[in-house]
Order: sequence, then C-alpha cells, then structure tokens
Amino acid sequence: MEKLKAILKILVPLSIGLFFIFLTVNATSKEERELIYTYIKNADYRFLFLSIFFGILSHLSRAYRWKFMLEPLGYKPRFINTVLSVLIGYIANLGIPRSGEILRATTLSSYEKIPFEKTFGTIIAERLVDMIILISLILLALSLQFELIWSFLIKKQVSMTKLLYWFFGGLIPVIYIIRFLFKQEKYPLIVKIKKILKGLVEGILSLKKMPNKGAFIAHTLFIWIMYMAMFYVVKWTVPETSILGLNALLPAFVIGGLAISASNGGIGIYPFSVALMLAAFGVSNESGLAFGWITWTAQTFMIIVFGSLSFFALPLVNRK
Repeated sequence: MEKLKAILKILVPLSIGLFFIFLTVNATSKEERELIYTYIKNADYRFLFLSIFFGILSHLSRAYRWKFMLEPLGYKPRFINTVLSVLIGYIANLGIPRSGEILRATTLSSYEKIPFEKTFGTIIAERLVDMIILISLILLALSLQFELIWSFLIKKQVSMTKLLYWFFGGLIPVIYIIRFLFKQEKYPLIVKIKKILKGLVEGILSLKKMPNKGAFIAHTLFIWIMYMAMFYVVKWTVPETSILGLNALLPAFVIGGLAISASNGGIGIYPFSVALMLAAFGVSNESGLAFGWITWTAQTFMIIVFGSLSFFALPLVNRK
C-alpha cells in the first residue's frame, strides 16, 4: 500500500503536467507550434541568464534567511549547508511536489545535528510568511484588475455568501474532529504526531523569538522581488510580450506561482496557465506559450543544474 502511494505521488502530478502539454498541443496548429518554437529558438539568451541570476540570488537569500529562524532555537548551521539543503529541496520538488521541504529539513538535520521536527518547523514557518506575501500579491493583482474580475463574477452569478457558507460549514466539523483525536492519549500514533507538532510549533514560534526581525523581513522582500524580477525580464525574449507592464505580468506571475505546485515543477501547466492569463491582455496564444515555456525552462534548468551539484557537493564540504 505504501509503495502504491509513493508511486501515485509521482504519477498523479506528472499526469496533470502531461495532460496540460496535451491540451497545449491540441489547442495549437502545426504552424502555431512552429511559431512558438521559433520564438523560443530566437529568444535573447542574455535575459534568460539574467533571469537565472536573479533566481540564484533568491535561493541564496532564502538559505541565509533560514539561519535567522534556527538561531533562536540554539543552532547556528553553516551557510553552505543551508544553501545546499535549499537547492536539494527544490530539485526534489521536481520529482514529487512538496517532498522538497521534507528532504531539505532531513538534509540539514543530518549534517548539522538539529532535530528534524525543529528544522521542519522553521520551514513551515517560512512557508507561512511566503504564503502571506503570495496572498498579498494575489490581492494586489485582483485590485489592479478589479473591474474585470467583478464583471466576470456577476456574469457567472457567483454568490460570495454561498462560498463562505460552504467553507466555514466544512471547516468547523474538521476542527472538532482534530480536537477529539488529540485528546486521545492511549494511541501511540497520536502521541507521536503530538511530539512532531510540538517541534513544528517551536519552529514556527522562532519567528517571535527571532532577534533579527528586520533582516528577516528584508530578506523576505528581497526573495520575492527576485522572483518577480526573474519572471519580468523574460518579457524581452518574446517581441509581443516586451511591451507588457506590471499590471499584466503580475497576474501572470501569481498564476504561474500557483500552477507550479500542481504538477512536477509546473511542467505543462505552468506555460499553459501563464499563456491563458496573458491572453486576457491581448497577447497571442503562441507568444504567451513561448513566454511561459521560456520562463519555465530557465527556472527548471537552474534547479536541475544547481540541485544536482548540491547532492555531490554536500558530502564534500562536510568531510570531517
């Protein structure tokens, strides 16, 4: 059963990605696919390398920010180990979505002798911070296109009251079930989960105890500025997207970020989603898909190269 679950974790996201590749091929003619290929082949690679450079800076900043979260817990890991652990986590997500966080925590725990639940707790904490930033960007994107979205909701007769009713109606029973389970002390599995959650909470609370809150916030903003920059500069690789402003690229950036977690590194679904969003701003399907595939390829290439090197580098820098 466990083996089946492990296989499904790989196959289901990969199938989603392949499905969207099929949709892309099915929705374009041979001439359009040739045009997309021409855009990609003739792309200005200076901007691709600039995009990769911004991505590397974001990963280095994320690794350094992680040290701020571990210090209140009494641990001072080597910067090189946090960098390599972060890169290994990213390449793991290409295989199994969301597995990177576990492997990243396991890697640092192994080499720095830090309890897994504490390293994992700090990762959950930083993901919560990143989620707040992402939600803020979503709200900003929605505010920039408020009239378009509001008219769409009215056209589809979407009731916000009904949506909220179903959300809270489902949330309350779940909370009561979790509370009931955690009152049971006789089950070893429940006790083990409680221990793990205690470590996670301690990791999350490290945000409150952190002495360098200003530096942590600065690194967080820098990471997301680099994310946006690595997406933004790619617009100059395709003639039709070179004139786009932030009002069009920000929604595409947000949609692309959400799409990455749906399949293995966003394969298939990332270019499809980005092209779909850019189409709302008058960008042709061919140019939108070319932009999406160029952006995805640059990001994935960076992760594969540096993530693979990290697997070899980690034992070498920790030979003692």
